[in-house]
Amino acid sequence: QVQLAESGGGLVQAGESLRLSCASSGRPFTMAWFRHAPGKEREFVGIISWSGGSSRYADSVKGRFTISRDNPKNMVYLQMNSLKPEDTAVYYCASDDTYWGTSPREYDYWGQGTQVTVSS
Repeated sequence: QVQLAESGGGLVQAGESLRLSCASSGRPFTMAWFRHAPGKEREFVGIISWSGGSSRYADSVKGRFTISRDNPKNMVYLQMNSLKPEDTAVYYCASDDTYWGTSPREYDYWGQGTQVTVSS
């Protein structure tokens, strides 16, 4: 059983940056970030492989968000730059030992989420 805990959310203005962190109790194969805005479905943000050598992003955040991981510390980070009001959501990290993809239903482990609010 892997436990995940996000931190780093907050209120920022449009154009500013924020870095989210996800602490993991293990070292799963895949680490991903999702977000959930009110009235919308949970949305894939990005994913990174165990080695950190492979990553993938949603088109809506590509070029602005970067995922990285520090395996010795069992940490994954989501650097968010040039934030927009439409990035406002609860952000979750998720992990899985075998799945590599964008479907939230396939991930076995989830954190509790951290709120990111971007004001215009």
